[in-house]
Amino acid sequence: MARIRNPGRKGRPVDYIHLTHPFTQQSVFSDDAVAALHEAALGVLEREGMKVLLPEAQGLYAAAGARVDGEMVFIGRDIVEAALAAAPRSWRMRSVNPGRERDYAPGQLLFGPGAGCPNATDLARGRRPGTLRDYEETLALQQSFDVIHVLGPSVEPQDVAANLRHYAMMRAQIARADKSMFVYARGRRQIEDSLAMIRLGLGLSEADWADGVWAYTVINTNSPRQLDNPMAQGIIDFARAGQASIITPFCLAGAMAPVTVAGALILQHAEALAGITLAQLAKAGSPVSYGGFSSNVDMKSGAPAFGTPEHLKMQIGSGQLARHVGMPWRSGSGAASNAADMQAAQETTMTLWGALMAHATLVIHAAGWLEGGLSFGYEKFINDIEALQTLAEMCVKPGAAVEDFALDALAEVPPGGHFFAAAHTMARYDGAFYAPLVADLSNFGQWSEAGGLSSERRATAIWQRVLAEFQPPAHCAEAEARLAQFIADRTAAGGAAAVE
Repeated sequence: MARIRNPGRKGRPVDYIHLTHPFTQQSVFSDDAVAALHEAALGVLEREGMKVLLPEAQGLYAAAGARVDGEMVFIGRDIVEAALAAAPRSWRMRSVNPGRERDYAPGQLLFGPGAGCPNATDLARGRRPGTLRDYEETLALQQSFDVIHVLGPSVEPQDVAANLRHYAMMRAQIARADKSMFVYARGRRQIEDSLAMIRLGLGLSEADWADGVWAYTVINTNSPRQLDNPMAQGIIDFARAGQASIITPFCLAGAMAPVTVAGALILQHAEALAGITLAQLAKAGSPVSYGGFSSNVDMKSGAPAFGTPEHLKMQIGSGQLARHVGMPWRSGSGAASNAADMQAAQETTMTLWGALMAHATLVIHAAGWLEGGLSFGYEKFINDIEALQTLAEMCVKPGAAVEDFALDALAEVPPGGHFFAAAHTMARYDGAFYAPLVADLSNFGQWSEAGGLSSERRATAIWQRVLAEFQPPAHCAEAEARLAQFIADRTAAGGAAAVE
């Protein structure tokens, strides 16, 4: 079983791995309005169509009865409805450590790290282009906190050539962690290499490989209404390999999508349905997830905004649309702030709550994302972990047994007294409350004497300690050794170029 990282006291073991949504899903649209949004999206696919650049994908749509005119594909609602009927409603996210495995299903709650950042930043070393060292360090941080459930491409290692980068990134995941893995969709050869490395490194048999999902990818459409070559290829290849693709339009209202919440969601829904349909045309029953990562732009600068009221409304609306078609779905948190400051904390925390209200199955960019995804912040990651652990605590209902009523303590303590020394308190104090990871609960004098450090400064010491003490899981050295010859052979052969 997985080690349960206990952020509280010794008397308070917690499980931050197996989380389910604790609250009722919220709504911003009526059921009739959601049905109308869905119908409008189907109409967009039929009338306006999707621009699909990959001929192979065009052929799959055409074979199913879609009208193809050059690169424009017009998808009938009967084709979409058949695809939705074929798509699974859940699957098992596999891991070399069974204690890390999760069901990807409606009602489940998983968090993933900030991902796809070209830069890394921390207070000790400053902002810099991402390197393999940064990627390996941030993988160690992902591995070290149980409230991060799936691995993600936190920092892009730009010091590794693009044709070889996938070898370095897959080796690092296999050599430093035991959680469900991420694979970029950057062309068929890179996907084949990456999936082969998982099978080889983890020693998986054919039966093991077929039993659940060992890797996932995120597919971003080019809003509005375009599916490019690597993304279409990724959908097809992941479907045929039985691995999960998360179809995620990135519809920024006012820029790549209509300026209204409803209009942006119709576009998002249409694009997501087009991708889901392609996955099922490639292989019926393949694991594919609805995804929504829509927000708005600042109409003065054109910059993406996160944590805004519109972002939260789109999250909740996305959850309603996913529920309408009966699928698990992915949402996204994140921050536009350029520093791990109050703005960053507010933007991320608001979108985390939006994801909870919307019943997102997976929340990506839940920790570490800064500058709208341009930087992964080490201090930001640690402070976000505090927020995630607090939300994880909300997944556990408070006790309501007779002993939790504390009637003996209420009888013991006289009016005007205190409960510090009550027998009920003394028996439970060691594990009664969540102990913060970063937050300082001392008074002003104590805080000042300790150096008067902000939460960002305290977070620096935490990530430095985590990295200094980090030890990869026991299986990692053997798994990494199994990959050595594969990587050497592929590297000598020139690697695999990413598809543009």
